[in-house]
Amino acid sequence: MSNADVNTTTKVFKMKGRELFNHINKPTKIVAPMVDQSELAWRILSRRYGATLAYTPMFHAKLFATSEKYGKDMWSEYDGDKDIDRPLVVQFCANDPDYLLQAAKLVQDKCDAVDLNLGCPQGIAKKGHYGSFLMEEWDLIHSLIKKLHDNLNIPVTAKIRIYEDKEKSLEYAKMVLDAGAQFLTVHGRIRDQKGQKTGLANWDTIKYIRDNLPKETVFFANGNILYPEDIARGMNELHCDAIMSAEGNLYNPGIFNTDFINDKDKIFPRVDKIIREYFEIVKKYSDKSNASKIAMKSHFFKILRPFLGNHTDIRSKLASLNAKMPFDRWENDVVKPVEDIVEEIFKQEDIKEKDVIIVGEKQMWGGSYRTVPYWRCQPYFRPVNGVTGDKRVIESLKQNVEVERVKRENEIESLKRKSDELVKNETKQVKV
Repeated sequence: MSNADVNTTTKVFKMKGRELFNHINKPTKIVAPMVDQSELAWRILSRRYGATLAYTPMFHAKLFATSEKYGKDMWSEYDGDKDIDRPLVVQFCANDPDYLLQAAKLVQDKCDAVDLNLGCPQGIAKKGHYGSFLMEEWDLIHSLIKKLHDNLNIPVTAKIRIYEDKEKSLEYAKMVLDAGAQFLTVHGRIRDQKGQKTGLANWDTIKYIRDNLPKETVFFANGNILYPEDIARGMNELHCDAIMSAEGNLYNPGIFNTDFINDKDKIFPRVDKIIREYFEIVKKYSDKSNASKIAMKSHFFKILRPFLGNHTDIRSKLASLNAKMPFDRWENDVVKPVEDIVEEIFKQEDIKEKDVIIVGEKQMWGGSYRTVPYWRCQPYFRPVNGVTGDKRVIESLKQNVEVERVKRENEIESLKRKSDELVKNETKQVKV
């Protein structure tokens, strides 16, 4: 059989978007692809806490295809295992269709789809010329996706960011689908919204794209997910098939536990429980999964973020650890001390009064903030110039409301002037 025959057969029998979505049980809660963060151990943990689909970290296609060391560090025999790591989408960044295909073929038998990263806004993506820094090169993007669509035996998907212009964002999405993407994930932020410039994702643009694409399009939304309730709110408002979470999931894997919305141990799990559970997963698969060992320190810092501010001695010990150190050191310096401290907290006579989740008033963005005890996982609001993200969002929305109010008042005043002119003219005509 010739290569042409193989490709033709692949095209005929490869699952299309909606068929693939149904085949993997219609997932609605997705672990986002994150550089060095959505690795095997974290995916396993996230699935235990409600995630129904997970993406790998963003892999560099050329390195994955050509560097044996890089491949071994990023991918193991456990990754994509049908019993512990599915459904799974493997994500690559790339700017060369041939290297992308070469890399994708190495994993196509151990995942459900391969995704092209078109959203990474970081400096490394600008330097390497991939991710969101391909947004001005639609022909290249089209060729990257089409190369996989025409030659892989599994589907290709894509994750994009939006432009400031919603019409251009829609045309961009249509081009990506036309090239062969079977799932489309839209991160509702522009390329410049990153790091300390991160603001609200634009749900209006996400919804506009969704409403103007064919109904059969499998559509995932990413952005503005702080609490489990936001998942249902997002799906209802955006008419999407699923919600993807990156930072929200990293700081609180319980964000996906929507089936236990009133169980604080499920949706705001204790940091000692999560640290222990994640640590044991890393140990279990450490003989092959280097990526999990490398990622562990970063995950510990994120899980323990509210806790470490109150126990700086543990923060100092965690800062001194690295992936080459034995697991006993990690356990003795961090895991066990955290467990001991939280155990003491829960021995307090008034713990029932202290261990409560306080729900605030409904905010202008549609949800409500929570006050969560520091010994539980919770969202992180990145501070900029001493002002946290939640306060920046509120202030930004207030300004938007004020702008709209002034705009409406000006429109009303303009209409009133026009009406007065008409009445004045009619009065003159009557007198004449």
